[in-house]
Amino acid sequence: MSTVSATRRTTTGSTPPRRPPSLAPLLAHVVIWAGAAGVLALWWTGTASVVGPAGWLTGAGRITGLLAGYACAVLVALMARVPLLDHTLGTDRLARWHAAGGRYTVSLVLAHILLIVWGYTLTTRSGVLHEATTLVLDYPDMLKATAGFLLLVGTGVLSARFARRRMSYETWHYLHFATYLAIFLAFGHQLSNGADFVGRRPAQLAWYALYALVAALIAGYRFIAPIRRARRHRLRVTEVRPEAPGVVSVHLTGERLAELGARPGQFFRWRFLAPGLWWAANPYSLSAPPLPHHLRITVKEAGGHSAALARLRPGTRVWAEGPYGAFTAARQRASKVLLLAGGVGITPLRALFETLPGEVTLVYRARRPEDLALRTELDAIAAARGAAVHYSVDEPAGYSAPLTARALSRLVPDLAAHEVYLCGPPGMTTAARRALRGAGVPRRHIHHESFEF
Repeated sequence: MSTVSATRRTTTGSTPPRRPPSLAPLLAHVVIWAGAAGVLALWWTGTASVVGPAGWLTGAGRITGLLAGYACAVLVALMARVPLLDHTLGTDRLARWHAAGGRYTVSLVLAHILLIVWGYTLTTRSGVLHEATTLVLDYPDMLKATAGFLLLVGTGVLSARFARRRMSYETWHYLHFATYLAIFLAFGHQLSNGADFVGRRPAQLAWYALYALVAALIAGYRFIAPIRRARRHRLRVTEVRPEAPGVVSVHLTGERLAELGARPGQFFRWRFLAPGLWWAANPYSLSAPPLPHHLRITVKEAGGHSAALARLRPGTRVWAEGPYGAFTAARQRASKVLLLAGGVGITPLRALFETLPGEVTLVYRARRPEDLALRTELDAIAAARGAAVHYSVDEPAGYSAPLTARALSRLVPDLAAHEVYLCGPPGMTTAARRALRGAGVPRRHIHHESFEF
């Protein structure tokens, strides 16, 4: 594999502690599915018998409606930024579960509507259009539920990959607040029309408790906690330093920053209280180990918000939500580690490169040599800890290298025994995961931080 430069490894450093595989994902699945089973029990205990096609269709509509209502609560809870979930499951995994759950939820809502209308049509022997109109206009809270349904479907469409690529992170983020409104509008019809709740006070109280808990998580962790931390830590910008074309580092200082508990590899959602920036909280990783009075992020220009950071003035106040993410040393279980970065994906890996124990190799890919941000720091870290660092660029062509299993195996001896931390653009990370798996790296040893939203 051709590289721009490499520092020869001379020592391996300390050995990381042996850690058992995390049971957090399994436990989370158990809790979620146990809740779904409890929801199904509502229908089972409230249904004496199911008779005829109309009964089966209506029963299926009730089940899909109950599951859709439960799924809405789970979806919001996954994105409530609860530290326990975020630090054990990881932001990437939570986002993937949220995206998959969103598709299932929209499908359940559509199935619920079709099955209920069809079942009621067979029961009343009326036309489908007449029955649908009657349900919307004559049943309690159905107009609000219809508006909520349209908002939910619209948000689902805008969350599809083809739509996300055509909008900024800020636009996509704020459109997702429509999900909260959709769930709020649809909540009332579940209790006023649902046969599984009408006249069943315990079931109603359980449903209220579920939604109240999720609402409390959202209010606490997404609104109250950021305000409290902003007042306590008083973060502000001290310097903005160019690192590469279109890439700057933002240095920040504050009070009692050790209390944040930030670790190398994690990120915050940053709200800069400057004109045009105060309304958006964007995620950027720490690009250096956190210090008691100093934090640093390194940002590549990729939109209006990130471009504006280059014009920040010292003294600008900052609100930081976090830290988030499980892309940390806590995932390391092997003594040998490969850090594989693409472009600005170097930011969390630079902090890990300095702090991870064991034998560490860094492979950093970029388009041109001048795009290799933080290169001087990386070389200094490699020399200080005796680690290997390899640079690969696409231009000039003589220094390009394929991202394949064979090429990585030649560059990193005994690659299959390495723990891998991977961060970069979607195309690069997809190819890297394929190459790593082809080289024999177990899936559980590949830790991925995504820039997709």
